[in-house]
Amino acid sequence: MSSTLNGFPDDFDVIVIGGGPAGATTGALLAREGHRVLVLDRERFPRYHIGESLIPGVMVPFEELGLVERMEAKGFERKYGGTLIWGNNEVPWNFSFTTGGRIPYAFHTRRADLDTMILDRARELGAFVQEEATVKSPIEEDGRVVGVEYAVRGLTGTRQARSKLVIDASGQARVLGRKFSEVQWNEQLRNVAVWTYFDNCHRLPGDEWSNILIEGTSEGWFWGIPIDKGVFSVGYVTRSDVAGESDKSLEDLFTSEIANTTKLKDILKDATPAAGYRSARDWSYTNERFHGDGWVLVGDAAAFVDPLFSTGVALATLAGSTLSKIVSEILKHPEIEEKALDRYSAAYQSFFDDIRKFVEGFYDRSKTKGFYFDLAQEINDPEKKNDAQVDFVQLVSGLSGSEGGLFAVELDDLIADSSTEPAAVRS
Repeated sequence: MSSTLNGFPDDFDVIVIGGGPAGATTGALLAREGHRVLVLDRERFPRYHIGESLIPGVMVPFEELGLVERMEAKGFERKYGGTLIWGNNEVPWNFSFTTGGRIPYAFHTRRADLDTMILDRARELGAFVQEEATVKSPIEEDGRVVGVEYAVRGLTGTRQARSKLVIDASGQARVLGRKFSEVQWNEQLRNVAVWTYFDNCHRLPGDEWSNILIEGTSEGWFWGIPIDKGVFSVGYVTRSDVAGESDKSLEDLFTSEIANTTKLKDILKDATPAAGYRSARDWSYTNERFHGDGWVLVGDAAAFVDPLFSTGVALATLAGSTLSKIVSEILKHPEIEEKALDRYSAAYQSFFDDIRKFVEGFYDRSKTKGFYFDLAQEINDPEKKNDAQVDFVQLVSGLSGSEGGLFAVELDDLIADSSTEPAAVRS
């Protein structure tokens, strides 16, 4: 086996494209199991990313990674629930994660710090990590992806790395997804977001102190996320067609709509801007295919839903945890790859679709709080084993799947069947 950049080998069990939460989680947990893993990311960490507010579902993979104590030590602020001004009467209402199960809190974070922490953990657990590495193309042989060609910033030429499986965790860049799958945009959630940061912000009162604020306006909604020391992340979301028809810029629309809020306006009454504006649009989508011969998608590379309930990091890390277990078995039993990844794809899409259906229904602000609770129960608990409010909190916590948030994929029968096949068939 030859040696290449940084003394890295050029032959791996798994190559992961992308070192964000999905890729770093998947790579870290595979490396922990003794597999040879290469993680490539085009950025140098720490790097900026939106999505500072987490939900309790992330605590399951973070416990697996051994990161919960580090997050506490880092001083990330605990998030115990949410405050909403939403529905047909615009009366503020709250939810608490304590209603939904064994994990009563998550965190608000600075994503640059969080993402670096997860990627560093992948290194600690034995993954080879190359930052500032841009994947140029997959390497294909006889219709199968067997590696990638990549370039490293500041160095001439390209390099090749080979593996038994390539995982695309490249986020909305969708490095492999763009080549091998068509994307399906969610027409109901074609939205645009514009956001920035403020210093010297007030807080919500009492038990709401660290809640995320979600406040609806006539044509959209705001998020308000307390990060630390009076800093808030504030974003405005509206339909793409509304933004397109407005004679205002996104920044002016953001400013004018704040005047139509109640809670958020009070939080910002003495605040000062702390950053420039950023924006994103038309982001809710899923891929038609989640895997193919030698490749598989995870995290935002596979699917992404509107950020209304801060599900992005949870979906990414939960999927990464599940995929790491599946890929570990595939590496031991290569003959089960297609069927195992079929099950992963079906389970992932089902888990994702529950969140998507709920977000679509929640966007109807003509309803009451009770309607949203009942909608969550219909999706999460059709047999009505729990109170509807419990089902609501479990769903928005990312804890509605089996095993406290992980979507289960059983492979025992595939492994058992493969072990009884003649060696010639399995080779």
